[in-house]
Amino acid sequence: MMKKYNYYYIVLAVLFLIPVSCNDDFLNTKPLDKISSDAVWGDGPLSQAFVFNVYSALGYGGFEEEALAAYTDEAMFTHAGRGIQVTTEATLSPTNQGNDRVTRQWGEMYLAIRSANIAIANLPEATFDDNVLKDRLLGESYFLRAYYYHELTRLFGGVPIIDKPLGLNDDYLVPRSTWAECVTFMLADLEKAIQLLDGKPETPGRASKLSAMGLKSRILLYTASDLFDGPTAQSKSTAHSGYSNVALVANVGGDRAARWRAAKDAAKAVLDATSGYKMDLSAPVSAEEGTKNAIAMAMGGGSAVADASASAELLFERTHSTAFTREDNWPLGGIHYGINNGPNGYHNWAGNTPIQQLVDDYEMMDGSKFNWSNPAHKASPYTNRDPRFKAHVMHDGSDWKPRPSDVTALDPANQVQTGYYDDGKGGTINGIDTRESPIENWNGSRTHYYTRKFLDPNPALPDNQSNGQVVPFPFIRVTEMALNYIEACIELGEEAEARTWLNKIRFRVGMPAVTDSGDALRQRYRNERRIELSYEEHRYFDARRWMIGRTTLGRGIQTIDIRGKLKPGKTALTPYRYDPTTYDYTYTVVENTENETRKWDDKLYFRPLDRDEMFRNTNLVQNPGY
Repeated sequence: MMKKYNYYYIVLAVLFLIPVSCNDDFLNTKPLDKISSDAVWGDGPLSQAFVFNVYSALGYGGFEEEALAAYTDEAMFTHAGRGIQVTTEATLSPTNQGNDRVTRQWGEMYLAIRSANIAIANLPEATFDDNVLKDRLLGESYFLRAYYYHELTRLFGGVPIIDKPLGLNDDYLVPRSTWAECVTFMLADLEKAIQLLDGKPETPGRASKLSAMGLKSRILLYTASDLFDGPTAQSKSTAHSGYSNVALVANVGGDRAARWRAAKDAAKAVLDATSGYKMDLSAPVSAEEGTKNAIAMAMGGGSAVADASASAELLFERTHSTAFTREDNWPLGGIHYGINNGPNGYHNWAGNTPIQQLVDDYEMMDGSKFNWSNPAHKASPYTNRDPRFKAHVMHDGSDWKPRPSDVTALDPANQVQTGYYDDGKGGTINGIDTRESPIENWNGSRTHYYTRKFLDPNPALPDNQSNGQVVPFPFIRVTEMALNYIEACIELGEEAEARTWLNKIRFRVGMPAVTDSGDALRQRYRNERRIELSYEEHRYFDARRWMIGRTTLGRGIQTIDIRGKLKPGKTALTPYRYDPTTYDYTYTVVENTENETRKWDDKLYFRPLDRDEMFRNTNLVQNPGY
């Protein structure tokens, strides 16, 4: 069986391919500071190492310290000064790009594309004997080139297509291709990848035939959407309405219904080829099982305390090496998703915390909307909610893991404390997961929520801080394909089929069947996609391609203020624990502008091309609104 490689080996690949110092004793022998091109493409393992290096541009996926969720109506980034507000406050410009880590950067992606081009140019003539490996590596290279172009196009629209390694004498002043040309190019690469990867071994973290089919589904869904239909985009966006180069960022002709049919067929092809995770149910599971299923999918087989079979969801993921189970020993310098995002009362840093708008969009267990005007909802806002809420979000009173040893005495109940509680003496107890915490008062949540999704609940992890987890990030998963299929069915008027598949997703998490039709079904679907794919880097792009940025991403940040007042005749609990029989809790929604005052501008449907890039290539045309 083929050895399972991972990102640790990518690092080794880089080390093999960069110059190193020579020993003076060998100056008269064959140079030892480089590996020649002939040697790389004449040796299977070296060729494989080169392609592994192409994967390295994937970085940490959605596990960067600043999450893409914090650019959307999912989350708020707790720590000011990271440049996120440049986008969320609509001051983004060709000379001020803001944070350069969360979204893919133009130059970063073209460097990766150059590496893919080198592999694509050399692998067909490679002289090593393993043809299965040769085809697999070539298929992976086509997939990766398409993936990186997909990253570029969904941020910038049409971009220059470079399909070969450029040399010193080549013309680098390549103009932007149209949106339609880029889609055609990416789909052609993916068809080659599908053919070459068909029947080849599959390894977590590496591209497969299903990875390529999944990316094809997404690209076709995007190109059928409002933002990429020229007339629709111009009618809905002030930035597009007077833009004279619409073909660069949208389709300007063709049959839009045919694009939806292509998107539907591509998604269904993936669904026919794989079963995903528990999407064969005919009725909702219990709420408890629904929460367990949602946790299992978030863990992706990476937790010892969640159903490992949920890894069947993953079509392409960012894996962790089992040789580096603690993320702070990660060879590229460390990603600490758990410690970056967990509660500060666990000595974590509260990075990308859910905002109230996301919390409010989790339905009630009966499928109705949560409503602050409903007295029962307002009095107990976290009860009888969609079981995914408990799996995705930590709130005041949430059960979590055992506290670190120095905090145990303050919270033996192991419950998240994000409120302020009556001490019975005229004073207030500050929850130990607030910014006024007696543990760490500089890094608590400003929203009074914490993300739970992607945090491993295993209590045996080092220091109980979730910074030793090996949870994969899902770049592409089966449920996205089901959602893509549902969306295409809705837009084609095939509502019964859309409801059937929407209910498959809902039943496994304990939610009831939907019966909506017309625009109500569309809105129900969009909310389902929002909840199911939260924190998976979809909302940023979904709100844009649906052209609903102003009413979603631009609507500000709401947080919650939680107060616990002793009931008459009751005595304050020492140490404090959540107890509605002892305290009356009140919940007040607060408009928060501590770090950013969010604003939408239609130019934000795309990112601007950097001024320096346009100086280097005078054939480039700027995006609408900039």
